[in-house]
Amino acid sequence: MKKVLLTYGFEDGKMEERKSILEDLGYKVYYEDESTFEYKSYMKDIDALMCHSVFKKADINDFPSLKWIQLTSMGFEQVPKEEVLKRNITVTNNKGGYSIPMGEWVVLNILELIKNRKSAYQNQMNKRWYMDFSVKEVYRKKIAFIGTGDIAKESVKRLSGFGVDILGVNTDGRDINGFDKCFSIDDIDDVLKESDIVVICLPNTDKTKHLFNKERLCKMKKDAYLINVSRGAIISEDDLVSHLDGGNLKGVALDVFEKEPLSKKSRLWDIDRVVITSHNSWISEMIGERRWNLFYENLKRYVNDEELLNVVKIEKGY
Repeated sequence: MKKVLLTYGFEDGKMEERKSILEDLGYKVYYEDESTFEYKSYMKDIDALMCHSVFKKADINDFPSLKWIQLTSMGFEQVPKEEVLKRNITVTNNKGGYSIPMGEWVVLNILELIKNRKSAYQNQMNKRWYMDFSVKEVYRKKIAFIGTGDIAKESVKRLSGFGVDILGVNTDGRDINGFDKCFSIDDIDDVLKESDIVVICLPNTDKTKHLFNKERLCKMKKDAYLINVSRGAIISEDDLVSHLDGGNLKGVALDVFEKEPLSKKSRLWDIDRVVITSHNSWISEMIGERRWNLFYENLKRYVNDEELLNVVKIEKGY
């Protein structure tokens, strides 16, 4: 009998029911709350671990029988990669599990930035009647997605009725359904020069860290809009602040940051053209159900020795 440890609930109060379902598949099921996680001796026999960041509190070497880690997140920076590779432990992520709410978040922020909604909210709070003639239309704008994975694809679906030109940047310039044209990452500077709105949807790898530095930000139109929904480290925050101080960019929406939570000392809080949310774009009432559907399907496949969904490529970083 395979043994599985879950350290993350499903936000819907059905944990006991779902433990029973997994037991019917042939598993011995354990549950520990990750927020209060402590290592226990039975864990040495665990075959599979469903978690987010257990290894911030426990040593992977204390799980000698572990063969598979299923993450609740898309990113896997929290996994001890060297040990995972050495022991040939399979890692699967929650790719696609949060893409719908994140796609909605992208569309929301495109509209909020281009319609200058932050100023409108401030006017309302101050009971100030002000007709804002600086607002623009989304129609016919060029929107570039840097990264054409699930988040970008779900965003593009929701932008299909706006009459916009959708550009995509990926590793090799391969065509992606829904995008008007795609380019290789080698052509990113040319894409930035012609784009009105830039949306970052990249994984965090050695190659993408600080991809948006001073030099790259300067490739963007002076009145462009920048949105980051992926990983904070892709933008150099110091360079972004300096770029904004120079009067560049019409608006910026950030949901992720180099270090979270964002320090209260960060200048980003104080710049009017910046909209900040607290890594909140992935959250919706559906995340528990989608997480469970993936876990169940993969646990069913695992017990039957079938290929798992969402196996990550540790060496490549995604």
